[in-house]
Amino acid sequence: MFAKVNSLGLQGIDGFRVSVEVDISGGLPKFDIVGLPDTAVKESKERVRSAIKNSGFNYPVSRITVNLAPADTKKEGPIYDLPILVGILLAGGQIKKIPDNSAFIGALSLNGDISSVNGVLPMAIKAKEEGYESIFVPFENAAECRIIQGIRAYAVKSVKELAAYLCGEIEIDPVKTVDYSFVEDSADFEDFEDVRGQFDARRALEIAAAGGHNVLMVGAPGAGKSMLAKRIPSILPDMTFEEAIEATKIHSIAGELPSDTEILHKRPFRSPHHTISPVGLSGGGTVIKPGEISLAHNGVLFLDELPEFSRQAMEILRQPMEDGKITISRVSGSITYPSRFMTIAAMNPCKCGYYGHPTKQCTCPPHAAEKYIAKISYPLLDRFDIHVDVQSVEYDDLASKQKGECSAEIKKRVNRARERQLRRFAETNIVCNAQMSPSQTRKYCLLTDEAQQTLKLAFEKLGLSARAYDKVLRVSKTIADLDESDRIDTPHILEAVQYRSLDRKYWKKQ
Repeated sequence: MFAKVNSLGLQGIDGFRVSVEVDISGGLPKFDIVGLPDTAVKESKERVRSAIKNSGFNYPVSRITVNLAPADTKKEGPIYDLPILVGILLAGGQIKKIPDNSAFIGALSLNGDISSVNGVLPMAIKAKEEGYESIFVPFENAAECRIIQGIRAYAVKSVKELAAYLCGEIEIDPVKTVDYSFVEDSADFEDFEDVRGQFDARRALEIAAAGGHNVLMVGAPGAGKSMLAKRIPSILPDMTFEEAIEATKIHSIAGELPSDTEILHKRPFRSPHHTISPVGLSGGGTVIKPGEISLAHNGVLFLDELPEFSRQAMEILRQPMEDGKITISRVSGSITYPSRFMTIAAMNPCKCGYYGHPTKQCTCPPHAAEKYIAKISYPLLDRFDIHVDVQSVEYDDLASKQKGECSAEIKKRVNRARERQLRRFAETNIVCNAQMSPSQTRKYCLLTDEAQQTLKLAFEKLGLSARAYDKVLRVSKTIADLDESDRIDTPHILEAVQYRSLDRKYWKKQ
């Protein structure tokens, strides 16, 4: 007796088609699973056996062989429990038929309940692409199927409920789909109107949000670096539907998508502690999962006290900051996750934090500031588009009852600048100035003659690298976009050059 049930698997952030073939034949009782299963898949035989018995069905006392095709692609996780069980019941005649062009995904509890699994969204999207008409998923994963039009998704709680539906005994309504709409509650974010002073830092973060630029803030303890960083989500531009889908896929795979959330409506903001391991930052593990770098995709990765991160963890940032993706290679295989994010980092100027402070004495030994900044390699430092000196706030600013400009007003300017960029890059796969390649930088960053001369002088005086030269151009372009200017002029170049403070202050001393 033979049966074939469709299912899906995960490879990176995309799903792939899996055929679960079940053969029940005579001979001594045995249960084999072939097709490159990992340990979790091999263990499914025990979960399936118990779920069948505890759901009131007869477990075949025969030789059972399950093949997961394609046989040359590794299968991971408990997502094949449900299709294997359906295949056994179908091959044994306990279920007469299943809907045509249908797929099954789900883990099983020993009592027959269907448990949630990670990565339902990318698998459901793949099911639609493969032409499936219906997909059966765990009830707890129903929200992930709401935004997928053109396929019927059935959320089921138990094997008994599923079997009753397949046998025509009950009806289950498919999950209702919804149209994507960006609804953002400003109350979810801390507002820039609470920030006193810090006009230079606020301006720099506005430019960074408008162009997707990486920022390194340097300042004494208590100057407000973390306070500023926590308010960045309130001025980030609205996500496009494509960006939201990509970010949601990654959170679904990592198991960090709330059960009542069909899609992320706001950009991710990840803030790992400096004790995080390199694997926690990059991703990996026995079953390769996304790390903080990928979970920040299309959002912000905030690294407080940057020099306190391990050197290995910091160096991991270099590839994704440059390429917008990270490749994780393990014995079990190699996976590439998208990792296109804004890096916002904060640090003290020295170990004690008061190097160069106007009123407090630095207690560090001579040259300690240079040694402290040297914990960050120059190639990593060079990948920050904007360097900001965050000065201590004056008393008059702190005591003032006048509120600063609110995030909503700043966000309006950011959205206008980002809309200009979306129109400019409409025929490309990038969405902001920071993502431009060197060739695109030269194509779109058009300078006036005076601005060209100003940039030449700055390049020669500061000894900028080729990467820093491109970053100055991209930041200048964002400043021009905020000014609604088609060409980069001298004021735009001068402001962008100001944001290379670490090139001026520290690098030549090392």
